Amino acid sequence: MTTVLGAIADDFTGATDLAGLLARSGVRVSLRMGVPEGPPADPAPFEVIALKIRTAPVDDAVAEARAALDWLRRAGAERFFWKYCSTFDSTPEGNIGPVAEALMRDLGAEQTIYCPAFPENGRSIFMGTLFVGEQPLGESPMKDHPLTPMRDSNLMRLLAPQVTQPVGLANRLTVARGARALTARLAELRAEGVAHVVVDAVANEDLQIIAEACRDMPLMTGGSAVAMPLPGLWQADGLLSQAEAESPPEVGPGAVVLSGSCSAMTNAQVAAYRATGAPALQLDPLELADRGAAPAIDWLREVPAEAAPLIYATADPASVRATQERLGAARAGAIVEEALAACAIAARDMGRRRFVVAGGESSGAVTQALGVTRLDVGREIAPGVPWCFAESGGKRIALTLKSGNFGAESFFTDALDMLDR
Repeated sequence: MTTVLGAIADDFTGATDLAGLLARSGVRVSLRMGVPEGPPADPAPFEVIALKIRTAPVDDAVAEARAALDWLRRAGAERFFWKYCSTFDSTPEGNIGPVAEALMRDLGAEQTIYCPAFPENGRSIFMGTLFVGEQPLGESPMKDHPLTPMRDSNLMRLLAPQVTQPVGLANRLTVARGARALTARLAELRAEGVAHVVVDAVANEDLQIIAEACRDMPLMTGGSAVAMPLPGLWQADGLLSQAEAESPPEVGPGAVVLSGSCSAMTNAQVAAYRATGAPALQLDPLELADRGAAPAIDWLREVPAEAAPLIYATADPASVRATQERLGAARAGAIVEEALAACAIAARDMGRRRFVVAGGESSGAVTQALGVTRLDVGREIAPGVPWCFAESGGKRIALTLKSGNFGAESFFTDALDMLDR
């Protein structure tokens, strides 16, 4: 089967977000966890490769993204998508811009767009400014992100230091005039030597226009939502046939919720799930540094098989800062990821087959620890957060990998209820 789109995501939750939106079309989506070691086998029309490079050193991030691009090209893909967070999570050095430029060079692309808007989840761009709900990005809870604090809301200012070529804007007034107007604006900027174009979007209608104008670009970049209209457009173009999604496979009982995200929404989700009376254990990074994950695993063994326990390191910004001051940001994060990964392995070995994971870095650590290399993408629990199915340790498991700010406060309960249904 021909691969129409090859996508690269900078973390595991972002990859499942993109895969879930593409799967709405009914077309088969294959999600690979890391760059596959072997040659392309059984490629799907949509191939998504999940990397763990959002906060990696720039050179490492670029190298991994280029390796993923090479694999996708060998799979037959001719159009490509570089997916990053809808809150443009990055540092002044990258990795959004450097990866985009490297992919552009490899593909011979003169220009690409940047559109992290996701209106269904409250992410919109107006005059180059990214909003989270009604707040500019730099005034939202993202300003306190433990790894990528976002203190500026202007995407052009954020992107410019990360790239070597000029940055421009196609604003909402242009987008509102339709795909032809946007195509003309992009051509105008290209003639001026502008290689990196931020594109405004405040509603799903804008995303449709952007996709119409850019669907033949060698490389598009953005959040997952701007890719959502592409399947329908390519079906109309005759590049894709209509297909029905397969029924989800059966998985065994037993569940565990693992949360490492410290976003405002995940804090609310943890509180809501604890209020249901589910068994819950909060991890203390300082204790983990001394004793490791063994006490948490011992606690998990005592939880009844029919319960769905919550193990979490989610905390408020002040607590996160205090821990980072003691351990350092990188070590504090790594300690939590290692502990959640160890708990995931233990849960699987105890017979639990359903995993709800919150947080991009945590999702990457858990998925890698479980030895998952490929996921079949199922139905969404919330916009951009699907259930996925995989093999781990010779057993069929279900995984949902939730970006920190996604989902309603009841997300953990919603996820488990959907799988039961």
